[in-house]
Amino acid sequence: MARYKPIDTSPRFLAVDLQRQLLPGTFEHALNHLIDHEIDLSGFDARFKNDATGAAAYPPAMLLKVVLFAYSQGIISSRNIEAVCRDHVTFIALSGDSQPHFTTLAGFVSTLADDIARVFTQVLYLCDRQGLIGREMFAIDGVKLPSNASKQKSGTRADFEHQAAKLEAAARVMLDRHREADSQPVEADLRQKATQRITRLQRDAAQLRQWLADHPEDRKGSQGTIRKSNRTDNESAKMATSKGVMQGYTGVAAVDAKHQIIVDAQAHGTGSEQELLVPVVKAIQGAMDNEQTLLSPTSLITADAGYHSEANLKQLADLNIDALIADNGMRQRDERFKDQGKHKQQPDPLHDKSGQKKAKKQTAPYRPEDFHYDPDTHTCVCPAGKTLYGNGSHCVINGYHAVKFQGAKQDCVPCAQRDQCLRTPEKTRTRQVAFFQGKADGEPSFTDKMKARIDSPEGRVKYGRRFATVEPVFGNLRHNKQLNRFTLRSQKKVDAQWKLYCLVHNIEKLAHHGYAQ
Repeated sequence: MARYKPIDTSPRFLAVDLQRQLLPGTFEHALNHLIDHEIDLSGFDARFKNDATGAAAYPPAMLLKVVLFAYSQGIISSRNIEAVCRDHVTFIALSGDSQPHFTTLAGFVSTLADDIARVFTQVLYLCDRQGLIGREMFAIDGVKLPSNASKQKSGTRADFEHQAAKLEAAARVMLDRHREADSQPVEADLRQKATQRITRLQRDAAQLRQWLADHPEDRKGSQGTIRKSNRTDNESAKMATSKGVMQGYTGVAAVDAKHQIIVDAQAHGTGSEQELLVPVVKAIQGAMDNEQTLLSPTSLITADAGYHSEANLKQLADLNIDALIADNGMRQRDERFKDQGKHKQQPDPLHDKSGQKKAKKQTAPYRPEDFHYDPDTHTCVCPAGKTLYGNGSHCVINGYHAVKFQGAKQDCVPCAQRDQCLRTPEKTRTRQVAFFQGKADGEPSFTDKMKARIDSPEGRVKYGRRFATVEPVFGNLRHNKQLNRFTLRSQKKVDAQWKLYCLVHNIEKLAHHGYAQ
């Protein structure tokens, strides 16, 4: 019978050169060389005041290497990072077998806000020096991710005051019952449970009242509207996504088209992408933090319909920036997207076996085509045969001339066809209808100019490059790096964590293009 040498896959004592475990061409080798020889980390020195007294600190360079490599492997928990620093040879090599404690790692990541932006800029400058930034086209997009915040603790100040009042009322009712039952024999366990519940209700109400006292005003949106607050992370936001409503942040990235380098990364606690476009564009202009700028006179900015608004297009025009920003109707006008419906994910038949009630089929209200309008006599007759009176013959609606008519109360209120004519017959008394006469004279809007550009053959080709530029970046971060949620609280900390992940992506690009080999 053949004899084989024993193979021990778990040796406890092994003499290895840690530096040689970082093989050239790998991400960890590029990361190690980058941090040690290219990046200026002197700004981190201000964190420490132990030059004369105090214990020695872990080097920020080592902690940054460990955190970035952990994020590249989909490891985000500080406890898990501590464990692999003890057991994984690559982490041991990057950390010099120093085995940092998880509290050290967590504290380092949560205080990176100001320093990581400077590191990001230096890596970006290195990418430009390596010829990885083309400056021809930049694609801007964002991804909404849940954060370390409770969705159930969101609301306005009025909501929280109502909740506090309900908790206080419930505590009073239970306390009164508790006092009434004092004279009656009650089991000790039941009395103790009732007391604990009263205490919990009073504690929760007191926490709500304290939060209201600390936050005397509601959060304001970009248009002055009230934005819901959150009692666990007040800078996060409730955001609607294709998979439901989440409490989190929007991570925005601006990506260069040449080699998909992320030139700007920001995280914001808002689901409105419109208000983020101009700040990101201005950040691209000053991304290099020196005399140079990433935007050249021939650079093109592209973004999807979430960033489209007349105000944004006007600001880009004032900044003399060439841009292609899609509008909500772009895909309906493009024949290439006529079959997009068949690619949408179908509902899971195994989910929610209870069945959902089908909404009642409602008859569509009458459209302007159902009314008989005579431009010669300037009259309009509704489907019920009643004549409407004109209430505007020289109106301009969204840049188009229009003629408006409205029904009389004595005709509309008793009409038997109200349900077919009005969307909300219980609220609306009379029907109004407008007939458009053509484009109004004057300068076309920025939206109309953008529609003409993006619908042209050249515009469709240029805008089509946006998909291949930015979507693979988010695929890399979310699938390969397993970025499913932010683990920190407050916009400043979440923004730093988002920049860390984008740094991992850019360093990977450097490694793939032969850096430090």
